[in-house]
Amino acid sequence: MRLSIIIPVLNEERAIAGTVHDSARVQPCEIIVVDGGSTDRTAEAVRDGPARLVVSARGRAAQMNQGARKAAGDVLLFLHADTRLPVTARLDIESGMADPGCVGGRFDIRLDSARPLLRVVGRMISLRSRLTRVATGDQAIFARRAVFERLGGFPEIPIMEDVAFCRALKREGRIACLRSRVVSSARRWERNGPVRTILLMWALKLLYLAGVPPARLKRLYGEAR
Repeated sequence: MRLSIIIPVLNEERAIAGTVHDSARVQPCEIIVVDGGSTDRTAEAVRDGPARLVVSARGRAAQMNQGARKAAGDVLLFLHADTRLPVTARLDIESGMADPGCVGGRFDIRLDSARPLLRVVGRMISLRSRLTRVATGDQAIFARRAVFERLGGFPEIPIMEDVAFCRALKREGRIACLRSRVVSSARRWERNGPVRTILLMWALKLLYLAGVPPARLKRLYGEAR
């Protein structure tokens, strides 16, 4: 298995170096950081490390698709800039993908907060995605390259590209719901409040499934980071 880790970034100078460092422990792998026009020192933080820096038009879906086009791997893993992979990630993915009917998957998640409520939130996100086989982007979604290309990559919409892609992916075959956990930043949850954030995320998903245009949902979501 040839693994490519693709990390879309926008003004992530504080997080990206640590994420790349942790990703480099998952060897052998290729790491591609896709910058959507950062105005801080994100690019400088990447250039001296083990990752390849690629420039793209802004937009998480567009950046991930650009990274996929530049990648050499036959398995593509899409990682948020504030999410850390477990050191066992490659072995975990190989185990899940050993079944030829498996087209992709995701990890369980833990939020990096000591607050008991946020620990519960992480477990609930993992359980919800295990039941639905639909993940969010901070769970490190991965897919076979051939299947990713057959689906046309992520739909280039302003928000919910992860949900849309996962819904399409699970129609292609089995989804590996790995028990190993990524650790994702709780910054948005801490800043906006756990209850408010939960309600917002559920509202956005329900509105998306009801057919509300993603551009309108993006205005509700804002530029939360």
